[in-house]
Amino acid sequence: MASVAGAVAEAVGQDLMGESEEIIVENGGDIFLRCSRAVRVGIFAGPSPLSLRVGLVVAPAAHSWGVCTSSGTVGPSLSFGRADAVCILSPSAPLADAAATAVGNLVRSPHDLERGLEKARTIEGVSGAVIIVGEKLAAWGEVELTEIGKESRSHGVR
Repeated sequence: MASVAGAVAEAVGQDLMGESEEIIVENGGDIFLRCSRAVRVGIFAGPSPLSLRVGLVVAPAAHSWGVCTSSGTVGPSLSFGRADAVCILSPSAPLADAAATAVGNLVRSPHDLERGLEKARTIEGVSGAVIIVGEKLAAWGEVELTEIGKESRSHGVR
């Protein structure tokens, strides 16, 4: 069940592939995208002061990307962790969704950031990870972090 939202986003995205070369499907924090240009994705991290202030730049690729986020402090989903956001990048949205949940379950405090990154590194098919707990952030892999400007936040762009 940890990959349902990512799987739905990817299934819809795959269905749209014949209609457009540029596709972004967002499903509750789980994104399927295929774009010919770089795309900025904001990270919503609930009560963290980094929420919607930091994001990642997803590079264009010959394949689609899954960018999925799990949280122990936001939303109704069950999490055994307390991370404000665990964002995973993978060519597979279902895998990114499940990996975000698995990593998020391990992160209970800022002291667990490295443990979370180590877990992400061991999951075959995961290209990168961003973990936010309060004021702390850790990142690994093919992630380019970006500051999300105040003007973007005030207009609801994520």
